[in-house]
Order: sequence, then C-alpha cells, then structure tokens
Amino acid sequence: MTSTFPNISISTERLVLRALDEDDVTALSEMMNDEQIAAWTDVPQPFTEAGARTWIDEYAPAERAAGRGLDLAVTEFLTQRLVGIIQLTRTNWHVRSTELSYIVAPWARGEGYASEAALATARWLFREQKFERIELRTAADNTASQQVAQKIGCISEGVLRNACIAHARTEDGTWTDVRTDFIVWSLLPEDLEGGAGQLADSTGFTSFSDWN
Repeated sequence: MTSTFPNISISTERLVLRALDEDDVTALSEMMNDEQIAAWTDVPQPFTEAGARTWIDEYAPAERAAGRGLDLAVTEFLTQRLVGIIQLTRTNWHVRSTELSYIVAPWARGEGYASEAALATARWLFREQKFERIELRTAADNTASQQVAQKIGCISEGVLRNACIAHARTEDGTWTDVRTDFIVWSLLPEDLEGGAGQLADSTGFTSFSDWN
C-alpha cells in the first residue's frame, strides 16, 4: 500500500493545483509577508526569498518523500499567477487521514479560491487516494478560515483549548505570540454527497498524475 502522495496536478474551472517550483519563489515570499498570514501561521517573519527557496527545494519534497504530507501551489488557470497554498500534514496512512490547511494571497481573497481549492483537494483525496477523514484546525478568532471550513461541508467537532499560538503586532512593530483555542473540523467522504459534493461537481474538478 502506498505511503506517499503522488506528484499530481489538480484542475478546476479557475485553478490549477500543482507542485511548488522555482518560478514561485518571488510570489511565495511576497505572499507570506502579508499581515494576516503572519498572524495566523508560523512562517518566519520577515519571509525572505531564501526562505521560499528552502520551502520549495527542501521542505516540500522532504515532506512528500517521507509520507507526512503534500504542499501544492494554487494558481489561476488563465494567468498562472500564484493565489495560495494548500498543505496536507500529519498524514496517517493506516487510518487514511490527513490535516488540510490553506493560505490565500491578500489580493486574491474574497474570490472563493480557498474553498474551491480545498474542495478539489478533498475530492481527490477521497475518490482517488481512498482517504477516510480530512481534519482542519482553525484558530478561534480566524473567522475567514472558519467560513471556508463551513462552506466545504466540514463538521465542527469541538475545541482544543489553549492549543494554538497566533501572533500580534506589538507597539514597536515586532510580533508576539498570543495563545488561543483551536476549533477542530472534519470532512468525511459522505459529507461530499451533500451540498459540498454538489459544489465540487458543479465546478468540474479533474485531476491527473504528473509523471515528470
């Protein structure tokens, strides 16, 4: 039984999800320096092009090779511009479960890209990789991320109290850690048979293996 994700590309009507590559270095570093991304993720600040190159050349390939997860660039189909990232982490191949997270560039927010990319990934995981559970964790105050989880059909399972470290600006402009709660969400194959499944089908998602 496979214990690593294939090198794949997933297409929707508006988006292409693919492996990160060298051409993404500048756009990735610019995106990761956004205030909202800095507040809700653990990416180093400031995020440099050297950091982006390390992510693309070392971290992402190592995570995939070890079977721990998968990092996908989310790009616009027409412009090929980087609009975000989909990450799969904490993958358990025996249980067939993984944790999904999403990051969207500030200029691309409000377009439904996060939910479209997350749904496409979920459909691929359930239908082609035979996964049985996808988990999402959102910070208690990150309402935008919670709205994406709800939109794709996730069920809220409860709260992990004081389990999340977010970040806030101090008076001198630096970042400080702020503890908060995690809301845990889950998505199962049967959940896609409802409204989320109809949304996924209506956008014409397709996926194919990249053998290069």
